[in-house]
Amino acid sequence: MNSLRQRIESEIRERGPIPFSRYMDLCLYDPELGYYSRNAEQFGKGGDFYTSSDVHAVFGRLLARQFEEMWRVLGSPDCIYLIEPGPGRGLFAQDVLDWAEKKFPDFSRALRCILIERSPALRRRIESTLQRHIAAGQVIIFESVESAEWPQEQPAIVFANELFDALPVEIVSPQGSLRVGLQESRLVETWVPSGREELDFLDRYSVKPEPGERLEVSVLAQEFMRQIAAKLHKGFVVIIDYGYSRAEQIAGRHRGTLKALRQHSVSGSPYEAPGEQDITADVNFTALAAAAEQHGMHSHKLVTQSQFLLGIGEANQFADAFEDCRLPQERAKVALQLKHLITPAGMGESFHVMLASKHVEVNKATTLAGLSFGRIASFSP
Repeated sequence: MNSLRQRIESEIRERGPIPFSRYMDLCLYDPELGYYSRNAEQFGKGGDFYTSSDVHAVFGRLLARQFEEMWRVLGSPDCIYLIEPGPGRGLFAQDVLDWAEKKFPDFSRALRCILIERSPALRRRIESTLQRHIAAGQVIIFESVESAEWPQEQPAIVFANELFDALPVEIVSPQGSLRVGLQESRLVETWVPSGREELDFLDRYSVKPEPGERLEVSVLAQEFMRQIAAKLHKGFVVIIDYGYSRAEQIAGRHRGTLKALRQHSVSGSPYEAPGEQDITADVNFTALAAAAEQHGMHSHKLVTQSQFLLGIGEANQFADAFEDCRLPQERAKVALQLKHLITPAGMGESFHVMLASKHVEVNKATTLAGLSFGRIASFSP
């Protein structure tokens, strides 16, 4: 079969109209032709989007500093696992491991990395990027959360950066739930009555769609969060992503956030060029917090990436960013990159950070540097 579109059309002919979540899953994760499976060139200037790790190594360096503080809050154990689902090309893990090795040798000796990457092309890139750390036994790569193994008695930090916005969603409207069908070789939208799971999600974590409105139902993201929380015996989960709370939806914001991205621009339709553009939806943090709490986690206040990074970098005035600079021009360039990560005009206010802990004293967890800035926010309606 020549193209992903032909595969999608074949499945629709065989099964009838498919849920939008299935269409999105095929577009992004088909093992051969999905967006994240075809190649590893989607990131950075030449690709379709940036992640914070593409901007500057300081992102990984600041998080290494935060992870080291978490390790100390957990009692400085002899072994701690950093688990990163959706690690992309492995740049973040490389920055964390290298900076921990340079600045926090005791933490570095305790640190083991588990990377969970579904894309074969990206797994190959990770193996190249992290060759030295893999050879040293410090990094292991798995294909899925289900297959990932680590000693359950060991504490862990789960870190997910721009992962949950790429998990497939259902689309609902007053007409019901969206299905993708086929009409004379054209992909067309049809609607079926929404199921109980979708309606429960709207009642508990979202809002009912108004006439003419479409909303995302992220049941797969909730299930993924439950898997992570259930496997974690003790430690922290840190999620950084575009997103919102239910209270913001009630106030009229973030109502219908699905978008397709191509070459740093919003595409006209998710049905254009399947497998050749990214499809994302903002993250419902209320739903994720509830899923985490169902498995014994405590969700802390939601902060912006700006507040989170300012809290971590304040103590040493972001020396992690400027350490390698020898010339004034280099400092000026790094200052601009740091500004992009932190300021509202860059990524600072558009990304939020959800931090949850499990079997950690709440008063100790709330002292973490990343939570020292910011507002008190509630996940409840």
